[in-house]
Amino acid sequence: MFSGIVEEAAPVVRIEKEKDNIHITMKCSFADELKIDQSISHNGVCLTVVKKDKDTYTVTAIKETLEKTNLGLLKSGDKVNLERSTKLDGRLDGHMVQGHIDQTAICTEVKEAGGSWYYTFEYEPLQDDYITVEKGSVSVNGVSLTVVNSQARSFQVAIIPFTWEVTNFHQIKEGTVVNIEFDILGKYIAKIVKQQLGK
Repeated sequence: MFSGIVEEAAPVVRIEKEKDNIHITMKCSFADELKIDQSISHNGVCLTVVKKDKDTYTVTAIKETLEKTNLGLLKSGDKVNLERSTKLDGRLDGHMVQGHIDQTAICTEVKEAGGSWYYTFEYEPLQDDYITVEKGSVSVNGVSLTVVNSQARSFQVAIIPFTWEVTNFHQIKEGTVVNIEFDILGKYIAKIVKQQLGK
């Protein structure tokens, strides 16, 4: 479980392909604190540490993950939003993020607004319960954000300068593919309502 509060936007050091999988080696400030088999969110995708040294570590993304996320588009030097799992005795500053990406979306507009930015994302819903609601929560590349201008197939988020600087939002532009995890509570409610209406 994660909170969507990114600890660091860290660079990819190396990408190695093995059959249908890829091994992603990352360099980050807390690499020496990690343990083998630990879960880390990478652009919102929960991956397991399989190898590490003093300042780098490696995770593996399998075919299923690559088909549903933007991790297969990564190149050496790209920055990835990283977050370690939430401690049970800590504050939940963002929202409940599982690290299970629902689908990708495409950035269709970035609009500067006097020191902040509005990002618009469009997506083709893969399920009826993949929705956003006004002022609800959504995870974009692992960042917990508040939805504005919620539409049937798109939504906007407003990004403050701090978030723009410490996450990979400063790399997102029109045409960029991002990972989306819709709010788990919203998905459960939407499914329950659909089942009740179907009776």
